[in-house]
Amino acid sequence: MAPASKARVDANRRYNEKAYDRIELKVAKGRKAELQEHAQQRGESLNGFVNRAIDHEVERDDQQEGES
Repeated sequence: MAPASKARVDANRRYNEKAYDRIELKVAKGRKAELQEHAQQRGESLNGFVNRAIDHEVERDDQQEGES
């Protein structure tokens, strides 16, 4: 596979800036590799796993608030 052209890289960057917010996440040394392996075993990216975990916790919090 040929490397992406500068125009393609720039177009991807512009799209990502428009479509996504970025959040910096810091984990203890070695934890990133553990999380990547966990996600890979489930057929997803690390980003997909983190987003799924966030969605799960938000839903759980919302359910608990509804029970109060």
